[in-house]
Amino acid sequence: MSEYIEHDQNGISVGIVAKQVYTFAEPPHEMILECGEKLGPISISYETYGNLNQDKSNVIIVCHALSGDSHVAGYYSKDDPKPGWWDIMVGPEKGIDTDKYFVICSNILGSCMGSTGPCSYSPKTAEPYGHDFPGITIGDMVRAQKALLDHLGINKILAVIGGSIGGMQVLEWCVRYPDMVVAAIPLATTMKHSALAIAFNEVARQAIMADPNWNNGNYYNGPKPNLGLAVARMIGHITYLSDESMRIKFGRRLQDKSDFSFNFDADFQVESYLRHQGAKFVDRFDANSFLFITKASDYYDLEKEHGSGSAVKAFAKAKARFLILSFTSDWLYPTYQSKAMVQAMKKNGLDVSFCEIEAEWGHDAFLLPSERLTALIKNFLESVYKENLKQHNAL
Repeated sequence: MSEYIEHDQNGISVGIVAKQVYTFAEPPHEMILECGEKLGPISISYETYGNLNQDKSNVIIVCHALSGDSHVAGYYSKDDPKPGWWDIMVGPEKGIDTDKYFVICSNILGSCMGSTGPCSYSPKTAEPYGHDFPGITIGDMVRAQKALLDHLGINKILAVIGGSIGGMQVLEWCVRYPDMVVAAIPLATTMKHSALAIAFNEVARQAIMADPNWNNGNYYNGPKPNLGLAVARMIGHITYLSDESMRIKFGRRLQDKSDFSFNFDADFQVESYLRHQGAKFVDRFDANSFLFITKASDYYDLEKEHGSGSAVKAFAKAKARFLILSFTSDWLYPTYQSKAMVQAMKKNGLDVSFCEIEAEWGHDAFLLPSERLTALIKNFLESVYKENLKQHNAL
């Protein structure tokens, strides 16, 4: 997930929002993670938008990607310079219409944006977990989200939506809690990482761990591994873009100079851009969270976990209606991976629609303004909402 924060050009917004926190799994009732270790207490940061209707049938869950958070739309104050990370999609009369739906976005387990993660304090040591934080999975993240919904008294989800690692969470919701999910929109995602995706994540992790300040993950009382994290971000950021987008945006243009410097300054605009993205990232994200979340995404294998190696068997558990969306220039999660899940869904007789959207901006295209993307999501949700209402009234 990149650094795109797009303001709605029409000035439409959900307005001022507030972050909330739910804490559960208090000792001795810790959550048993898929790695076998126990974790607790667990705090989950979340935000809500719109109003929950009387029968709680208008709930939409938005799942965020690697570096995202619960702040999907709106502003924290009148002076807040940046809206939520998907403000172009979530709000009144937008693709995810908050005049109609009750939208929930929670920060994933393992993150550093309000939920329990490596920088949280361990109840055993009263120090940050650091590298001692237990290994987590996409399944653990979804189970924590389920605990939040139980707390809110919600047992039915009209739709769960997310891109990239958020899309993995969407798929996990559909096979882990099939009776809860009416519809799902996985965007720019995959059932399992390719060797290429794992390789880029590993290089990024090595950049962090090679920084002397990483100190085996125990850096919270001293200098942080900012250089390593910045390089890791630069590596990841390249995978979110595309050859075409970088050619259009940068080409071989020089940065504030007319000729080469013949040293190791940022001669090219693309060099300057990547250094800027890396420098910004260290101000808001935790290096250990980056390590744990990327590892969780690498571990994710829907076929293995839910289908004994078969995608068809995995999706036999699902009951949701699906809209699968991919982007032509996404080389991190290319379209063939979306088509594979569509094929497995169809073999199970599931109601699935698929669209590959023409986009030049690479993996991050799902975060950028797109009339077609907005229309597809809006129309799909309206269709699901009307069908669900019709079935409810028939009871």
